[in-house]
Amino acid sequence: MSQIDLVLHEPQDSGLSTDLNHDLEHGDLILHATRIRLTHPQRRGRFYQHGWHSWSPARWIRLDHQARPDDPPPPLHPWHSDQAVGGEHHSYWVGAVEGADGNVLLLGALGFGRPQVTASPTDLQGRASHPVDWYLAHGAARDVFRQYAAHLSSRLGVRSDDPGTVWCTWYSLGLDISEEQVDDVLTQLVGWPIDVFLVDDGWSESIGDWHPNCHFPSGMADLASRIRATDRRPGLWVAPLIAHESSNLAQSHPDWLVRGDGGSPAEAGTNWGGPFFGLDTTHPAVRDHIAVLLRRVTQDWGWTYLKLDFLYGAAVPGLRHRDLDGEAAYRSGIELIRDVVGDDVHLNACGAPIVPSLGVFDSLRIGPDVRPIWDDYTSRGTRHAVSTSIARLWLADAIKPDPDVAYFGSADNLLGPNERRLMAALGHITGFRSTSDPPSALKPEEAHALKKFLSQRLRVTQRDCHAFDVGERTVDFSGPSFDHPKA
Repeated sequence: MSQIDLVLHEPQDSGLSTDLNHDLEHGDLILHATRIRLTHPQRRGRFYQHGWHSWSPARWIRLDHQARPDDPPPPLHPWHSDQAVGGEHHSYWVGAVEGADGNVLLLGALGFGRPQVTASPTDLQGRASHPVDWYLAHGAARDVFRQYAAHLSSRLGVRSDDPGTVWCTWYSLGLDISEEQVDDVLTQLVGWPIDVFLVDDGWSESIGDWHPNCHFPSGMADLASRIRATDRRPGLWVAPLIAHESSNLAQSHPDWLVRGDGGSPAEAGTNWGGPFFGLDTTHPAVRDHIAVLLRRVTQDWGWTYLKLDFLYGAAVPGLRHRDLDGEAAYRSGIELIRDVVGDDVHLNACGAPIVPSLGVFDSLRIGPDVRPIWDDYTSRGTRHAVSTSIARLWLADAIKPDPDVAYFGSADNLLGPNERRLMAALGHITGFRSTSDPPSALKPEEAHALKKFLSQRLRVTQRDCHAFDVGERTVDFSGPSFDHPKA
């Protein structure tokens, strides 16, 4: 291993010897500091860049890559940039530089405080808002990432549950959803190997007012009962930690929202025709509201699989009832949710800060939404979703990774056959097999392929960070399909 030098800021009993290289050759290290700076010799190597939440990019990028003025900003995560700033690449919680020998030097935070790792051709730095433990290791990428995940699990806990196969309304029905459409798809799925039927966004009055709208006149308890009658688990989409500006909640209780420095609600993003805000999960009234909502959804209505979305809203920077940073406040909110619903409800996290979600949720979206197009060069195509999920597979030892649905239908779909096969392979690799294709929209051969995907459990062997043996086929996620002119 080439010489690596270390500078600690505000360390507390790091326990280091004077020879850092000797320490790393005989194991990994845990350092306690607000800031860490390592000099490394990997000037032309690659950097592992990890985004803040589910939809943020995760990838390996050349250290000497410079962002261009026309590089598109990442969608839907205003507190993360995947561009090089001042010659540095930015990452959240964990970063790693790869040497010429293929081994990597990994630096990862083991606590909250919005920890970031930055890399330049000469330095690898970690910094947080207060002293935290940092994990430092050198070795094969698969080994050091697995060890990092193990350290996170030992501190935050492990929950990982296989929900079975999932059919989701979102990519086929979208927001224009009704209980008649749900009943129609349930009829189409008779005899299909589907374990969970997930009713996604579009059922509620608004984002923040979680009551069924006029398209669900029978109510959500009755709909859950009808899904259970098909021997399937009823799944429901809810975004319990945000409120849209148009919602009664946001208008009636502005004091329940995370506030900016001026006292006005801090925007967490824009969707559904306007801005939305994060709920202050440290506020007693908000915590009561969350508890009432989750009891209603699970105990009164009977939904036992919940896809909780846009969760990062509760972790955005801002002023809160209690003086907690965003990640700690978020963690207190999701721990409350788990306490309310109990252990028998499957909680799927989406749009979630990655590390603070571990130990609470059963499964976690590890990439952005897929789309019926492979690459539109705005970081919103399925190529980006698949490659981000592949770069986060190291989380599999800590939580069940959810790579989003696999497409099998060709109608209204610009994905080619090989691209759809890559999505299916990712479902087998993660063990999370879901789809949104209605049987009525499939050709006979497409329906056959989807049934086979849902019913099979193929043996998966990982060859390296990008190549896998899936059944009898080798699948490589680093080939020409993933080449991007800007990477």
